[in-house]
Amino acid sequence: MTNTHRTPEHKVALAFMAHPDDAEMACAGTLIRLAQAGWQIHIATVTAGDCGSQTMGPSEIARVRIAEGTRAAELAGAEFHCLEEPDGRVVYDRQALQKSIDLFRRIAPSLVITMPMSDYHSDHEITGKLGRAASFVYAAPNASDVPVPDDAAVPFLYYCDGMEGRDRMGTPIEPTTYVDITEQLELKASMLACHESQREWLLSHNGMDDYLDAMKQHSIERGRQCGVGAAEAFVQHRGHGHPADDLLLEMFAHVERAH
Repeated sequence: MTNTHRTPEHKVALAFMAHPDDAEMACAGTLIRLAQAGWQIHIATVTAGDCGSQTMGPSEIARVRIAEGTRAAELAGAEFHCLEEPDGRVVYDRQALQKSIDLFRRIAPSLVITMPMSDYHSDHEITGKLGRAASFVYAAPNASDVPVPDDAAVPFLYYCDGMEGRDRMGTPIEPTTYVDITEQLELKASMLACHESQREWLLSHNGMDDYLDAMKQHSIERGRQCGVGAAEAFVQHRGHGHPADDLLLEMFAHVERAH
């Protein structure tokens, strides 16, 4: 059976990420474009990033990073949410999945961007699994005690880019969709700059000296691949039950599909 086209009238987008700053690295430009097109935007993280410091304790850095995520989201007119699962120890279990479903139920997204299920960080991979599962089941009446929203339905689902455009084994990801973010790149960088606590952490733990420059350079490289100044890349989930039409491509029609 082929999924039929349905452009949502209920324009709510959710970026379902693992850590504060993941959306700003991977998909904030697209979120900005969606907001500019009249969509309601939500950014959610499974963790508060409580392992993301060499000097602060988990509760302290969690408070800092939630505040940073909230400020960054506000720059795009988005609302920030956090499930507060433990950073670095995200697992696919009933508790984490129920939290995810309940959040989806409260938001009722018609478009979801989540993390790749093959990536350098296992938290990212598990978040992708949680995002996929919650997307498919959240509209089912018996999946949650949270009331079913009138507009609940299986959403359009996309996986964002992996770090440096590669999967967990270092193999290049082949996108299905590019979104031109040339005009949104500086605001995306301003959102990422809100995550000041991660400068020292990324340098000491990941060896990333300037994460703002790294994000810009990757966006420019993805843009080069599709003939624009800067772009974000996605892989659309087109399995049974999910819309198979490329909504992002249709909305931003001048953007080329990857070949």
